[in-house]
Amino acid sequence: MRVNLIEQVNNAGVIGAGGAGFPTHVKLSATAEFILLNGAECEPLLRVDQQLMEIYPDEIILGFQSAGKAVGAKKAYLCIKEKHGKVISILRERIEALNASPFVEVTPLPDVYPAGDEQILVYTVTGRSVPEAGIPLNVGCVVINSETALNIFNASKGLPVTEKFITVAGDIPNRVTVKVPVGTPIMDVLKQSGLDSFDDYAVIDGGPMMGPVMTDLSGHVGKKHKGFVILKKDHSLIRKKTTTIEQARHINISACAQCRMCTDLCPRYLIGHNVEPHKSMRIQNYGLNDVEGKSHAQLCCMCNLCELFSCPAGLHPKLANDALRRDLAEQNIRYQASGNEPAARQNREYRQVPSKRLTARLGLSTYDKAAPLQEVVCAPEAVCIPIDSHVGAPAIPTVSVGDHVQAGQCIGVAAEGKLGAPVHSSIAGTVIGIENNHIAIRRG
Repeated sequence: MRVNLIEQVNNAGVIGAGGAGFPTHVKLSATAEFILLNGAECEPLLRVDQQLMEIYPDEIILGFQSAGKAVGAKKAYLCIKEKHGKVISILRERIEALNASPFVEVTPLPDVYPAGDEQILVYTVTGRSVPEAGIPLNVGCVVINSETALNIFNASKGLPVTEKFITVAGDIPNRVTVKVPVGTPIMDVLKQSGLDSFDDYAVIDGGPMMGPVMTDLSGHVGKKHKGFVILKKDHSLIRKKTTTIEQARHINISACAQCRMCTDLCPRYLIGHNVEPHKSMRIQNYGLNDVEGKSHAQLCCMCNLCELFSCPAGLHPKLANDALRRDLAEQNIRYQASGNEPAARQNREYRQVPSKRLTARLGLSTYDKAAPLQEVVCAPEAVCIPIDSHVGAPAIPTVSVGDHVQAGQCIGVAAEGKLGAPVHSSIAGTVIGIENNHIAIRRG
């Protein structure tokens, strides 16, 4: 059964749907003591995972249970924020009805940011701190996203990944979650917001904390996309997120008082990691040639909490970290981790950031509303399917221009001997182009 499921997941092109894009069949090939379903969805305004668990509880539970059996886990923790009481009740009822208990159990999470960071999730649920520069498997855990669990279930039924669930939120008339074919023009998704023109708006690809501001709206939906947050260009969050590393250095050096707030609230620091953004500020501001001191910047999980919440002066610790990471990459220097499990800081429980407080600080409270999953089907005339939206090597096309393909047909396979995943056509139609790591297909 283990081998069969792993093959099915691989053949279906399942990758991490929460944004990381790591090929799921590789995760399921490991052996772990615990498997965790990450349904925290801790980024403000995003609404995909919580709705999927309410609408498709059986499929997600069964897919998660199968994944847990595949890795040989002794326990499967389905993790969701405690504030979603209705969804928790549904999940617990269906777990019993499906005879998935006691192997699968619901684990409520505090409503804090970043509860969905996989290393924070592992510590919250198991009390184990993932080693610096390590992965959950180092402490006997495998983590998958709730949409990924749904895709695992579908893969077990022979269905490949051809659709994506995306939340469209922000300063818009129509906040909504949609299901679209992979390869759909992003502009088609954005127009579900009720806006016709985006001249006065900026779009964040993903959540408002970690997502970058898009410089080009002409792209296409890949298997990693999770949401789009649309805000006026003059919104304070957009101004902050479009600051460059060079601009940030001038701002940082003029006002940083080394107060340590960026470090004291850093979630990875609080589980024992040696990441201290206030030191990154010091090193960058004064041009210190401290290679060992710089290398801790590589432990940053890029949650952006230091930059968008913690700093009382509104400075840019995360961009200082980014500058040091860039310098280290150019010098081919990597952090030398001990490999030992670190001890969490004693004051961690008092330094977690409530989601509502974070949302208010971002200036997004007005837009923190439901984004219901709509039944309207998005049917673009043509799709442009990325063959490199996963971690690893791009898929190798198995079709040519002019070929007619069916929905669900494999159109690209993983490169031999390399990390990757296959891709499938999301519509029936004719291949009209293969370039720039995309396969374009016209419907009909």
